[in-house]
Amino acid sequence: MPHTINLNLDYDNPIKIAENIYWVGFYDKKSGLHCNPYLIVDGDEAVVIDGGSRPDFPTVMTKILKTGTNPSDIRALIYHHYDPDLCGSVSDYEDIIERDDLRIMSTLENNFFIHHYGPSSTLVDIAKYNDRFTFSSGRTLQFVRTPYAHSAGSFITFDDQSGVVFTSDLFGSYGTQWDLFILLKEICKECIGHAVCPHGQEYCPIKDIQKFHQMIMPSGKALRHAVKKILETPAGMAAPQHGSVIPMGKDLRIIGARLLELNKVGIDRIVTEEGDS
Repeated sequence: MPHTINLNLDYDNPIKIAENIYWVGFYDKKSGLHCNPYLIVDGDEAVVIDGGSRPDFPTVMTKILKTGTNPSDIRALIYHHYDPDLCGSVSDYEDIIERDDLRIMSTLENNFFIHHYGPSSTLVDIAKYNDRFTFSSGRTLQFVRTPYAHSAGSFITFDDQSGVVFTSDLFGSYGTQWDLFILLKEICKECIGHAVCPHGQEYCPIKDIQKFHQMIMPSGKALRHAVKKILETPAGMAAPQHGSVIPMGKDLRIIGARLLELNKVGIDRIVTEEGDS
């Protein structure tokens, strides 16, 4: 369960989504693509997940500082894929963290590209650590591979202690109507999808999620494989890198079921059969 869900969230400050887990993103009212860096704090250690773009870095780091976290406590930067909205600020983090043992963690396939952002720290392949990161307390973050969703080296992170799964682009959305949390209304949970809402609702968050996946994911096959991997975890909350946090496990599984049934994803929108276009 999230630490708080209400209609009066202060997006100028870090927002606790679970115990010692914070959203530290930049709320851009003019953008339809909201990016969500996250901070996990464990005692005097911390990690940052999908740290954000270079233009957003001052806002993100200010929010990290507001949590009371000392930048030198950050042991690792975890990047689920190599896009600039995640990795663009990697050198800025290095400059302020100043740790010789800072780990920049991703997959080998992603590190080929993250290298071009110019980090000075060693790029670590998560396979070297058996697809996990372990805090000194013993708390473990598990990395689950979701290849081609959307990059070859994509993966997601599951924190067993909190039950939060950090899903990167999966379960994300694009849309100008945005709140940090999605809470599905009861009338929406059994909906099979309609061009016009039969209940007169003006906005459907599931449609924005579906459209985003049709546009971003390479194929239905890659999407279904990745969603199944996420649903196999006992997650009670999904924290995507775009769009909104899904704080209820039941809603996560309802949305996951819709994504498993989604058609016209990526190349499938253009090529229906081998050789056709």
